Amino acid sequence: MKPGHYPFTRGCHPQGYQTRTWTMRQFSGFGSAYETNERFKYLLAHGGTGLSIAFDMPTIMGYDADHALAKGEVGRCGVAISSLQDMEILFNGIDMGSVSTSMTINAPASVLLAFYIATAEKQGVARSRLMGTIQNDILKEYIAQKTFIFPPEASLRLIVDTMEFCTQNVPLWNTISISGFHIREAGATAVQELAFTLANGLEYVKRGIERDLNLDDFAPRLSFFFDANHYTFMEEIAKYRAARRIWAKKLKEVYNAKKERSMWMRFHTQTAGVTLTADNVENNIIRVTLQALAAVFGTTQSLHTNSMDEALALPTEKAVTIALNTQRIIAEETDITQHPDPFGGSEVIEKLTDELEQKCEEYFEKIEALGGVVPAMEAGFFHREITTSAFQEQKSIDAGRQSVVGRENVSASCPILKIDPRIEAHQVKRLKALRKKRDNAKVKKDLETLRAISRQGKNVQARGFNPGATKESKHHTENAGETLSQHNVMPVLIQCAHDYVTIGEICQVWREEFGEYRDHNIF
Repeated sequence: MKPGHYPFTRGCHPQGYQTRTWTMRQFSGFGSAYETNERFKYLLAHGGTGLSIAFDMPTIMGYDADHALAKGEVGRCGVAISSLQDMEILFNGIDMGSVSTSMTINAPASVLLAFYIATAEKQGVARSRLMGTIQNDILKEYIAQKTFIFPPEASLRLIVDTMEFCTQNVPLWNTISISGFHIREAGATAVQELAFTLANGLEYVKRGIERDLNLDDFAPRLSFFFDANHYTFMEEIAKYRAARRIWAKKLKEVYNAKKERSMWMRFHTQTAGVTLTADNVENNIIRVTLQALAAVFGTTQSLHTNSMDEALALPTEKAVTIALNTQRIIAEETDITQHPDPFGGSEVIEKLTDELEQKCEEYFEKIEALGGVVPAMEAGFFHREITTSAFQEQKSIDAGRQSVVGRENVSASCPILKIDPRIEAHQVKRLKALRKKRDNAKVKKDLETLRAISRQGKNVQARGFNPGATKESKHHTENAGETLSQHNVMPVLIQCAHDYVTIGEICQVWREEFGEYRDHNIF
């Protein structure tokens, strides 16, 4: 089968990269919105074609910068975003209608999306022009990364709210980036990354259909996010091919998708941070190059190349420039882009692709036998599988069966990026000033409305799903904004954003209404 033909094993587009290369989207975020805005402009000026936002831990966990639990963490592992004010600064001087933005945020993803939409509206950019992705993949948080806030059903309700809202109002926006990257980084094998990620994706499909959304309206805006690991270079290429094939088959044969775009698996790839070494960091450039090649040979639509110093700290400008230029050299100085799926037909790659598909189906059966993704997660199935694989991998490295070049000659002379400790104090000061100058009567009213809508919708039970009996949705994109579910939180979140309600204030309402989740597998 040629590229561009069902089941799209060889890629979604017949020409591959001949007409358009992948988006070069470097993950970036640190300190306050001011510093990250400068880095964004630097990346765009040096060949970046998309933005990808890393948020700090308080933002990821739905806390404001002045919360007691945020102390010492503001701006450390990403940018601090407490309100619309910060998002406005983050995109100052950047046309949000012409740049594609990815936001790595999960539990409070709907809040950050609301901040983004409100910022664009203040720039005069229509919702219909916004391009990008929110990660919004809470299932992988329970399974691997563990930065969840609310219980599964409440979190899934918020995710479907974003799916429904964007389908009708933000048609170019990818509503979920279903992520295998974090599953792999936690220690999963390639087949586990593939199987668990696709199982999560199919769960989101079922949830969307249960909301009466039309599959062919929302499925084209589901995207994926995979790891690229040079330890298993050939298997990685086969993994991407198998992923496209499995997804296309499931969407067509099980869920009755009619449009080809619904069957396409479009994915972003990031090179494997877990393989980077803190010693002899220059060796990481070669590791990242090999990983990037695997992603390109697998026909990724978007790529982030890790910087050589990321095992030590957030990347310096020099390191991130080398990482970005690694992609540019592959795209501009080789003929790789002229050959769609160049490994197609290779006996090794085709065999690995078939094997990965078969093993993935075996995992699907195990998950189904446990009652589905959420029951399997709550039973600790994914946790046990991943931790066992991680342990075996580390034993292999420690025993020397898996070689890691350069560990025997320790060197750590690389300069690293340091976060100015004054940034946290400045962020807190600006936040306190914002609370004084905004219209707090409006804030109170917004939060009351949010609480009422959240409370009314939180006990809505899934009606169950029969793949053979799907029906056309009553929700259609041509009626944008008119047919949202009664309890969809997105409109009130956007109003909250415009009135400068903070992420901490919004998430506190949800903590009180939904509760906080505790994973008995790790606590």
